[in-house]
Amino acid sequence: MARQVTLKDIARETGVHVSTVSRALDSNARRSISAEVVERVETAAKNMGYRPNRLASGLRTRRTMMVGIMLPDITNSLFPPMIRGIESVLEPAGYASILVNTDNDDRREARMLQMLLNHGVDGIIDAAPSRVDPSIENREAGDVPIVTANRRVDAAGVPAVISDEASGIAAALRHLYDAGHRRIAHIAGSDALSTGVTRRRAFEETARALNLQLPEGAIVSTLRYDEGEGRRAAEALIDGDGVYTAFLCANDRLALGAIEALRDRGLNCPADVSVTGFNDIPLLDHISPGLTTVRILKFEVGRFAAELLLRMMLEPDSQVPSITTLPVNLVIRESVAAPRKAARDAEKMA
Repeated sequence: MARQVTLKDIARETGVHVSTVSRALDSNARRSISAEVVERVETAAKNMGYRPNRLASGLRTRRTMMVGIMLPDITNSLFPPMIRGIESVLEPAGYASILVNTDNDDRREARMLQMLLNHGVDGIIDAAPSRVDPSIENREAGDVPIVTANRRVDAAGVPAVISDEASGIAAALRHLYDAGHRRIAHIAGSDALSTGVTRRRAFEETARALNLQLPEGAIVSTLRYDEGEGRRAAEALIDGDGVYTAFLCANDRLALGAIEALRDRGLNCPADVSVTGFNDIPLLDHISPGLTTVRILKFEVGRFAAELLLRMMLEPDSQVPSITTLPVNLVIRESVAAPRKAARDAEKMA
C-alpha cells in the first residue's frame, strides 16, 4: 500500500514551509498567502494525491469542519434547493454537511440535535424547529452556533432566515378577492410552527382589510404540512355548514391534498373551488391544474442561513441579524378562476 502523502511531502515539492502548505490548503487561513503560492501548493497536492486528515486537523484546531442540517421532512421537495443553497456556501469554505431528519417530532429533533453535537459539528442549520423549542433554546448559550432556516423560534437570540410570510398570504388572498371570491376558507398550518401562525394571522388581517366575513369554521388548522392533512381539512370544509368558493392553503402540499379531496367529491378546481398554495415546490406547473402559489427563494434561504452560520463559526464575537426576511412573489397559474354564477348568487343570499 502506497504511503499517504503528508504536508511535509508537499512542502519539499513546492519549496515552502510546511506551515505555509497548511495555510494554503485551508480556505479560511489562506488570505495572508499570495495567490501564486496557493495555486502552486494546490496543484502539487492534487498531483501527489494528497488527502487531508480531518481527524488530526480537528484535534489540532478544535474544528471538525462539519455542519449539521436538520430537516423536518426529508421527502419534502421544498428542501433540496435549500440544501443546495447551504452547500454553495459551506463546501467552498471546506465544510461537509451531515443531514438529519426529524419527522416533525420534537423528541426526535432533540435526539438528532444531541447526536450532531456528539459528532462535534461546528455549527447547525435547523429548518425543523417549533416556535417553542427547548432543544434549541437550551443551546443558545452554548459554544455551537445555530441558525434556523424557513422557520424561527419565539425566543430571542437565535438567528433566523425566513420568507415574507405575511406579504405572500396577503397577495394570494387579494388575488382571490380580485377574481370575485368572497367566501374564502383558509387551510392553515400548525400554530406550533412559526410558518403556520404567521400565515394564519396574515390571512385574518388581510381578510379584515378587505372587509371579508369569516364565518365560524372558515379556518381549519392542520397538524402537518402534507397531502393527507390537506385532504382532511378540505373534507371538513366541504362537509361543514359554510359554502366556500376558494381555499387558501398554508403550503403547496396542503393545497394538493385539498384538490384531491375536491375531485373525490365530484368537484372541480377551479370551476367549483379555487385553490392556492405557498412555497412553489418543484413540478407544480406540470400538474393539472397548475397551482397558483407564493414562491419563496428556497436556494437563497439556504445560502443566507449558511452565510450567517459561517460568520458565527469563524467570528464568534461578530453581530449577526436576529431575523433576515427574504421577499416572495405570487405565481399565477390555472387553479384560480372566477366563482360560478350559482356560487356568487349563494354568496349574495348568505
